Amino acid sequence: MDFSFSEEQEAVRDLAKQILEGQATHERLKELEAGDERFDRKLWQELANAGLIGIALPEAVGGAGQSFLAAALLLEQVGRTVAMVPVLPTVVMGAMPIAKFGTEEQQQRYLPGVASGDVVLTAALTEFGTDPLQPTTTAKRAGDGWSLDGVKEEVAAGLIADAVLVPASTDDGAVAVFIVDPKAGGVTIERQDTTSGIPEARITLSGVTVGAGDVLGDVTGGASVLEWIVDHTTAALCATAVGVCEEALRMTAEYTKTREQFERPIATFQAVGQRAADAYIDTEAVRLTAWQAVWRLDAGLPATAEVAVAKFWASEGGQRVVHAAQHLHGGMGVDRDYPLHRYFLWAKQIELTLGSETPQLRKLGAMLAAEPV
Repeated sequence: MDFSFSEEQEAVRDLAKQILEGQATHERLKELEAGDERFDRKLWQELANAGLIGIALPEAVGGAGQSFLAAALLLEQVGRTVAMVPVLPTVVMGAMPIAKFGTEEQQQRYLPGVASGDVVLTAALTEFGTDPLQPTTTAKRAGDGWSLDGVKEEVAAGLIADAVLVPASTDDGAVAVFIVDPKAGGVTIERQDTTSGIPEARITLSGVTVGAGDVLGDVTGGASVLEWIVDHTTAALCATAVGVCEEALRMTAEYTKTREQFERPIATFQAVGQRAADAYIDTEAVRLTAWQAVWRLDAGLPATAEVAVAKFWASEGGQRVVHAAQHLHGGMGVDRDYPLHRYFLWAKQIELTLGSETPQLRKLGAMLAAEPV
């Protein structure tokens, strides 16, 4: 079997790498960190002009007609450069669900703007202390539409989004996903500063009215829509972790080859070599499990277990990688004028988003327990 990427997919990765490495420099990131928004609008527009924001969207709405795997390759490079662009929330959490489940009107309303770089989307998946698949936010019938009430936490790109996908439990016990205008009456948005330094949002919904045309998919089948969004978002986080871990490891290898003690590069010391080798093994595990999950989702195959395995490795293995990188850099690793600290922070935020290692192990344990003997 051939496990390599196609020429077209490699071209996506190479183009993304070229643009992101050229624009998301250490100096540019420091400039953005000095401001409040933490959104590189110039880089975002360059990615859109190159066709990368719309890479997984249909050609009919200005996209490139490629698949989730192509979007994951873009996210790998976002992770490698820790670029401040909302690719994950806009492409995976917002645009791809609308492309798959949305009506033609919904697709034409949002997706051309996404492909052109003019529209930012996101999904509000997280609530305090609850399973993302079982939202406590409520949706009650209100004439021909719905009235939404609830609080969503840690909404990526929530401060800059033009529309938000909001899962909610309906009054008949089902789950539905609604497209909400963040400027609508009853919507309150508060800034939440995060581990990575890129702000997210707490979105409070108080009697927010949405029309029947703002329901994503069938209102009685929203549970499967939500599961699709959560699985693809989790796998996309793991693809991002691949880039984070690989770049942290590369920086560490370069540093230990040039940093000398006792007139020798520290890379020649046995303890340093062993720690770096362990980080390499963990990085490979993050990479292989992430691409397995992405590929299965891309192929339309069952992937619940594979996504949980990938998220476990991105969480636990990713933490070991960045801790080793910090340790082997010594004092340089915690110097905020040196770029490594961003990778540590990104890895921590990826670990904690949509469940760290323990929830993944519980999920896998429940699946094993449910299998017939």
